[in-house]
Amino acid sequence: MLDFAGHFWWLIFPLGGMIGGAVRAVVAANERRAERRLERYRIKQQTKIAVAEAAQRSQTNTESQRREMRKVLAQHEQTDARWLDYELDIAKLLDFPMMTDMRHPLTMEFHKARRRADLLRPGTADDLVGDRDAQLEYRDAVHDYVTAFEIAETEAIRKRRSDFSDVDQQRIARAQSLLRLAEDEGATPQERQHAYAKAQAELDGILVLPASTRASIERKIAGEIEA
Repeated sequence: MLDFAGHFWWLIFPLGGMIGGAVRAVVAANERRAERRLERYRIKQQTKIAVAEAAQRSQTNTESQRREMRKVLAQHEQTDARWLDYELDIAKLLDFPMMTDMRHPLTMEFHKARRRADLLRPGTADDLVGDRDAQLEYRDAVHDYVTAFEIAETEAIRKRRSDFSDVDQQRIARAQSLLRLAEDEGATPQERQHAYAKAQAELDGILVLPASTRASIERKIAGEIEA
């Protein structure tokens, strides 16, 4: 080896350059592999973050939609309760007869809006989550219902019975007194039945009581008779 090195010492320079180049190439290749591994890791981490953020946005959006639908359902229920006050309170109903007078355009519009909102009403707020078109359709229907009710009620309170002739106003007042008697548990079943029949006769051709109101009175009278 010493003899070889003595005769071919000059090879050290080209071989050294080659070896150095090879070492540098290996180092560079290792660095590139390390960079690629780091880049793949970075991409994986970014993907995980993006997926997590998307899931969070989706959850936030779902909760937002659920809160909105709960609010709309509450508005629907509150307006139903306001209307129910008229259906179950005979005195109030006949004090403001426009609320059931389907000849009046505002009354017709209110009942039309109520039916549409009821038709679109979901069982729960969750039923419409994810269906934005259905949410907007129901929200708008409830808004129309609330608005139409408030307009009709305001006008009914303003007018009271003024749209009716003096004779018809007197008939409505008599019917109001008779219906109070029909609901009076202290009266006999016969008195209550007779009062209810006379009240219907007084209102004939003037006003039609809502079906739920008639059913409520008739159930009370029937229950008294059965008892």
